[in-house]
Amino acid sequence: MAEQVKRTTCSYCSVGCNLDITIREDETLSLKPNKEYPVNEGFCCVKGFHLLVPFQSSERGTAPLLRQKNGDYKTVDWDEAYQKFADGFKSIIAEHGPESVAFLSTGQMPMEEMALLGSAAKFGMGWIHGDGNTRQCMATAAVAYKQSFGFDAPPFCYEDFELSDLLIFIGANPVINHPIIWNHVKKNTRNPFIIVIDPRMTETAEQASLHLAVNPKSDLALLYGIARVLIEKEWLDNAFIEQHTEDFEIFRSHVMGIPLEEAGKKTGLGVDAIYSLAERIHQAKAPSFWWTMGVNQSHQATRTAQGIINLALMTGNIGKPGTGANSITGQANAMGSRLYSNTTSLLGGHSFTSENDRKKIAGILQIPVERIPDKNSLPYNKILEQVRDGFIKGLWIIATNPAHSWINKTEFFDSLKQLDFLVVQDLFPGTETAQCADLFLPAAGSAEKSGTFINSERRIGIVQKVKNPPGKAKSDFDIFLGIAEAWGCGDMFVKWSDPEAVFRILQQISRGQPCDISGIQGYKMIIDRLGIQWPYPQNAGAECDGLHRRLFADGRFYTPTGRAKFLFDDFAELPENTDSEYPLVLITGRGSVMQFHTQTRTGKVPFIQKKTHADCYVEINSEDAEALGLTTESRVRVTSRRGSVEVNAIISGSLCPGQVFMPMHYQETNWLTMPSFDPYSGEPAYKYAAVNLKAV
Repeated sequence: MAEQVKRTTCSYCSVGCNLDITIREDETLSLKPNKEYPVNEGFCCVKGFHLLVPFQSSERGTAPLLRQKNGDYKTVDWDEAYQKFADGFKSIIAEHGPESVAFLSTGQMPMEEMALLGSAAKFGMGWIHGDGNTRQCMATAAVAYKQSFGFDAPPFCYEDFELSDLLIFIGANPVINHPIIWNHVKKNTRNPFIIVIDPRMTETAEQASLHLAVNPKSDLALLYGIARVLIEKEWLDNAFIEQHTEDFEIFRSHVMGIPLEEAGKKTGLGVDAIYSLAERIHQAKAPSFWWTMGVNQSHQATRTAQGIINLALMTGNIGKPGTGANSITGQANAMGSRLYSNTTSLLGGHSFTSENDRKKIAGILQIPVERIPDKNSLPYNKILEQVRDGFIKGLWIIATNPAHSWINKTEFFDSLKQLDFLVVQDLFPGTETAQCADLFLPAAGSAEKSGTFINSERRIGIVQKVKNPPGKAKSDFDIFLGIAEAWGCGDMFVKWSDPEAVFRILQQISRGQPCDISGIQGYKMIIDRLGIQWPYPQNAGAECDGLHRRLFADGRFYTPTGRAKFLFDDFAELPENTDSEYPLVLITGRGSVMQFHTQTRTGKVPFIQKKTHADCYVEINSEDAEALGLTTESRVRVTSRRGSVEVNAIISGSLCPGQVFMPMHYQETNWLTMPSFDPYSGEPAYKYAAVNLKAV
């Protein structure tokens, strides 16, 4: 067989790098970053270079596993697995009703698989509740955009990193989290001033022009303080405010009621620093604001994200090259999950609670409108609360590992004990979550199936199959079709025959929506055009053909009035306070450019394991370490009000006294985190917990 080169999109983070993989039959000959693709331009990070390695692991699931009464697993064939799935969940629904079951999914499956999962569960099997693990990373940004702009619409393109003369990163560390994005920053020829607002001296802060070490979770006070200075000095774009926004006067009254001294004290920066930052924004010709998990994962996250959006609106810095209030997404297909997973919003950014939207989707899918729920799903945290309280009796977890990643793991494991039936569908049966399953379904990885991802800049990228999954493992797509058939609703998905057929269905659903993709002429066009940013409607004009496109250049937003909204709240109390018993603040985040999430995949790459810490650690300021008698590599016990773990100590200059840092990639970290959630997005506040340290 001749050699073939297949293009695919990396399935780790949201940057969306494209890779060319040369294959002969089922043998991989080479993997190279595509030089022409505008996202990565011939580069990728170490995770991308090792994308295929985890799929070759001997630890892969190769057949369905059913737990026996003695606790051991028995290998079963797919027909038996499908029937056990259907019988188990149907019996729960028969006894407790359709809201007694739920699924938890991911931001790392192709968009077509997500749509099939959500549609099979909700339209075919009659489930109400299902959410994705994007709730843990991007729900805040999605809700902030929806409330402010009328739709979940990140306005930027990666070219803006190269065109801005002032880049402000708030709770974002792209040098580690999104290194290919940082390449775009380094290409900027405008000698930009770069400001990093973060409690830690992160790798990005080290390369910035200015690092502002704000107190943890004081971002909102800083943003309102900046807004007050801009108003006081009349450093506003009054024409933009008048023509394209609403509720500015109410916002003005709110921030003018906050003394600058209070903002300076809350942030720990002082008044002068706030004035200086506001002045830099005013003087910049193209200022841009960028945020990620440091903002999203907070007890007051949505209003903090909107504090950033408000600064862009009041200065007219949106829709123009090099500007914007811009959320850098988390997982490879977090944007696809937000728009097309059919979890907490109806397919294509429609609403379950809108009768017109339900009728529209039912008509396109040719199903009775009664099959579409008329209420929203519970969000992830509420689903788990219902599991804990015994209302949800059956849970299906797909391509995610919450037994590692969910906040306050003690409660999570206690909750699982309340379930009658747990199904886990994943690559590896050895994950912390899969080991709890009653039924394990072995799934294919991204290199073993086809579909599309949507990256941070709204670019749809291709995913192409380059190898077969091991043993009897199947693509999630085929598993969902098999489950639908066993449930008795397979006829509903006859037209959902393969991923590209589903893509065509989603195109119809998107027509007329802000995320309209109805003009894309199949997967080949996505490959030929080097990815396509939404919107791309039918009869798209020349304005849709460029490699880099941003939204809101005309000042029109997706709200009923066409105007963006100023949204704000009073400061909320911290979810817990430090005291004499727990005097330190624990911050969590990514520890290395090489590791990803719970190490389900990166933990299977020998090169990465050699280059990163094998065991969990806590970084601690030298002052605190001296007071506790600690040195680097001392063993230390970290204790919060939820639990206690023993890890290695590392003395670090990146932290202020009174703060410690633990990476999220290790199973110890979330025994400690505080289960607090943003009231609008339901996103967990991973970045703040009170702890103490003691030498072992």
